[in-house]
Amino acid sequence: MSRVFFREELEGVATFWRIHRRDGVTQGFTTHDRDLWFDGVLHRAAPGMLPSAIRRTADLSADSADVAGTLSHDSIAGADLSAGRYDGAVVQIGAVDWHNLDRAVLYNGAIGDVSASDAGFTAQLRSAKVEFEKDPVPRTSPTCRAEFCGPGCTLSPARFTREALSVACDGDANAAEFAGVDAAAMLDGIVRWIDGPQAGIAMRVVGDGPAGLLLDTPLDPATTPGMRALLREGCDHTFATCQARFGNGANFQGEPFLPGNDLLARYPVGA
Repeated sequence: MSRVFFREELEGVATFWRIHRRDGVTQGFTTHDRDLWFDGVLHRAAPGMLPSAIRRTADLSADSADVAGTLSHDSIAGADLSAGRYDGAVVQIGAVDWHNLDRAVLYNGAIGDVSASDAGFTAQLRSAKVEFEKDPVPRTSPTCRAEFCGPGCTLSPARFTREALSVACDGDANAAEFAGVDAAAMLDGIVRWIDGPQAGIAMRVVGDGPAGLLLDTPLDPATTPGMRALLREGCDHTFATCQARFGNGANFQGEPFLPGNDLLARYPVGA
């Protein structure tokens, strides 16, 4: 928009902070003393939320910003922070005129490290420019570098994803059992809950035990049998699995037959 903020000596301008979590939840907050509704999102009044100065650069170096605030709303709970619901969430920070709701986004990024205490939380924000810091040149490896059913793999995720009902949940073993699921095919796979207290949370399958699929994220005690989840099969990223199980060896993103560094240390041995 063409609005220029702080052009006048006195303007009714507040800061807003919008979070788009990976589980599909969007939350909005504002430093104004009452809630504001715009862009289809209710921005809750959070006078205790203090964004630091936002540094924006013209070059490719990453912009920086921090946000500190109190846990003044049930929508931001310490349990959600610990569960990783905010990890990697997309963040927008901007200015809004609370009289006519003119607004402008000043910062786009994602949540990095989050630290929480009894009094509040601090979130480190990473701007979109951090993508330029990634090395685009792939390193050789005997295993596949592509994410299963992701770019480079070419396999369809719908083919290996199904909805299933949990028939047993064991909090002590941190495992869940699902009806009609091949446990061996789920190793290194993903369980994304549809129902229950951890709806939207994706957990990686790290093993298979007597209690069912062993998960890498602690199960909420309120997770009970009968809850639905989306299950995606896993892959160990070896060429043998890619070729034999999936018939996708032509798209293998690795070098399984490339000699390793130990070849340089070999020396001839007399007969």
